[in-house]
Amino acid sequence: MATVATNANPPALELHSYKEMDHETLQQRIRAVREQMAERLLILGHHYQQDEVISLADLRGDSYQLSQMASASRECRVIAFCGVHFMAETADILANRPECLAERDGERVTVILPDMAAGCSMADMAAIEQVEDVWDDLGEVVDTDNLIPITYINSAASLKAFCGKRQGAVCTSSNAAAALEWAFERGQRVLFFPDQHLGRNTAKAMGIPLEEMCVWDPYQDELGGNTPEDLQRSRVILWKGHCSVHQMFRPEHVDQFRERFPGIKILVHPECPMEVVDLADISGSTGKIIREVENAPPGTKWAIGTELHLVNRLKQEHPEQEIHFLSPVICMCATMYRIDLPHLCWSLENLQAGTPVNVIEVDEETARWALVALERMLEIR
Repeated sequence: MATVATNANPPALELHSYKEMDHETLQQRIRAVREQMAERLLILGHHYQQDEVISLADLRGDSYQLSQMASASRECRVIAFCGVHFMAETADILANRPECLAERDGERVTVILPDMAAGCSMADMAAIEQVEDVWDDLGEVVDTDNLIPITYINSAASLKAFCGKRQGAVCTSSNAAAALEWAFERGQRVLFFPDQHLGRNTAKAMGIPLEEMCVWDPYQDELGGNTPEDLQRSRVILWKGHCSVHQMFRPEHVDQFRERFPGIKILVHPECPMEVVDLADISGSTGKIIREVENAPPGTKWAIGTELHLVNRLKQEHPEQEIHFLSPVICMCATMYRIDLPHLCWSLENLQAGTPVNVIEVDEETARWALVALERMLEIR
């Protein structure tokens, strides 16, 4: 295991009692811990988080942005990450990298994830053992010295470390194209994981034909469902993974909104399937989606294909625009939704009581190589 979740002692405070409290009580108790810990505590709220949690966050953003901001704080000693598991891992890696530890005389920043069940279905679609096996299998068909691994930030620390060890890097949805260009300067082809849609949409926009991409299915016995010729012809080998939220958006949803609302703009995340991205007016990262709405003139009509909580928040914050959720089917990040006020209050008060729960700590070797891949990402322009 690259990451361990530790409880120093059995929890002094049991979770079930918090689930019986009303929201106002929970909010008051969370604020009381924040006031006592002051700048030593940072509560991070991912954009997809529900509003009642976001309202208590010190910082709001996407996963890597939040980790960067928190790790830059000189006063912070505890991070409560209201997100999912891989995000807390990244926060631990960045906040406790060698230069930060040296500035704090070796004192670690404690990272807690209020609910350990808050995972990411996409990240879980690529396990380190699978990726290592695929790399070995590919070595029988292509020259892995000319194969550069790129992992999306939505992945476990072990996969980031895998890329760090093999001359690869991490990417975000906003710099995926730059990451692919960087990789092609160093090798003949790219292994992109775990999200096939981001990889395909990005490569296609760069002018790489679909014939020069293939999908590796780790559950297929023979070369991920490919022939040797498929792999040798491909410049981009895509892992068969996806985001369960963005996978829900379909081309017919776009057609329906254009028919019902003439002049509407379709704004989607690049984790959506290619057929949806091709029909959209704008495709971009969570940050780009937010900026597009913020900068649009009053009266703009949008149908937005990304996580439901974020779309609803944009609708509330921009009443001067007409904002719709692109899918008729409710699709929110169910694992992110597990972080709620009872879990946040329980984890913070246990921390205050000296019985921390759900501490996320990446082992030293994994953190070292994952940091290499993350630092390469920062060098990519």
